[in-house]
Amino acid sequence: MMEELFSVRGRIALVTGASSGIGLHVAGLLARAGAQVVLAARRLQAVQTAAAEIVEQCGDANAAHGIHIDLNDLETIPVAFDEIERVYGGPPSILVNNAGIINFAKFLDHDDEAVARIFDTNLNGSFAVAREAARRMVEAGGGTIINVASTAGLRTPGYLSAYAVSKAGLIQLTQVMALELAHKNIRVNALCPGNFLTEMHQVFAERKIDDGIVKRIPQRRLGNPDDLDGPILLLASDAGRYMTGAVIKVDGGQTLSWL
Repeated sequence: MMEELFSVRGRIALVTGASSGIGLHVAGLLARAGAQVVLAARRLQAVQTAAAEIVEQCGDANAAHGIHIDLNDLETIPVAFDEIERVYGGPPSILVNNAGIINFAKFLDHDDEAVARIFDTNLNGSFAVAREAARRMVEAGGGTIINVASTAGLRTPGYLSAYAVSKAGLIQLTQVMALELAHKNIRVNALCPGNFLTEMHQVFAERKIDDGIVKRIPQRRLGNPDDLDGPILLLASDAGRYMTGAVIKVDGGQTLSWL
């Protein structure tokens, strides 16, 4: 009974930013939980290779499929959704809106190009993906959207001004979407990871400030991608059926320490 509550078996799931890091991990998790998973990213070959590995692991030819989405080229988004419907016969009922980039610099040193790239990817692109998914979910009768934000959007981190603002915007977008789409049977929630051991975290490792970050985390460790398994399955499945507009921190207590 408990396993059925958290099941996503037979559902179509789209995970953006799935070529590496959290997105790649979540795609594998949802496939193992029974979903038909579409991995999307700018790097088509990378997601196709990852999808093939998931298919082999699951022993199911329909377990995963890789497609191209570039959040800096909004025309690729409806094309990708059309491909999903051709391959799986319908739109995703689960969206993990995960694609994002980071820029570590002082506020005065943020150049226009870097700021535009972050906003275009983390906020504008994520907005467009969520809107396209929601439009198709409305036609299909409902679904669930998980916007992967960050605890940086909830606190005041130094050297991450553009990134923090983009993630704060994504959190606010989540709540507005949840309010407007609830009567359409669409749930929208935000997942806010703290500092996780992924490729994105390399920006901190390269500056040798990992120790300082860990000292500010009450659990005294960085997160591992599998620390997100429970929250993802909760929000993606019927276990979270009465949750919408929630902002869930998964950070080892880091935001408590910073406040």
